[in-house]
Amino acid sequence: MLKEHKEFFTVDLSTGWENIPGYPEGIKQKTLSGRLDEDKREGVRTRLLRFEPGAFTAEPFTHEYYEEVFQVSGKLTVGGETFGPMTYACRPPRVAHGPFRSDEGCLLFEIHYFDPAGAEEGPPRC
Repeated sequence: MLKEHKEFFTVDLSTGWENIPGYPEGIKQKTLSGRLDEDKREGVRTRLLRFEPGAFTAEPFTHEYYEEVFQVSGKLTVGGETFGPMTYACRPPRVAHGPFRSDEGCLLFEIHYFDPAGAEEGPPRC
């Protein structure tokens, strides 16, 4: 099973935030459902990602999974362009993105997943 069954529930934004290995201080995640195993290249995860005011990454990065991002609140600067709430991005595997900065803080809703058919061939796409 890719994900467990969960009916509507209240998400407590005051607890359950975790530091993310390799991420700077001030950027934390709260997993809502699923599990992503980057070593085995399998799984799917839905999470919230929170940038505290002033949090930033210094370099662009890539990963081996698809990533869909919906910006819920705040402002996020990506590369030099600033985005506000109600914006969306879909990133295929191995696409460089970032660096990121949020002067006022922001909240993102993210879905991560590996290609269910196996190894991705051809140019990346969403």
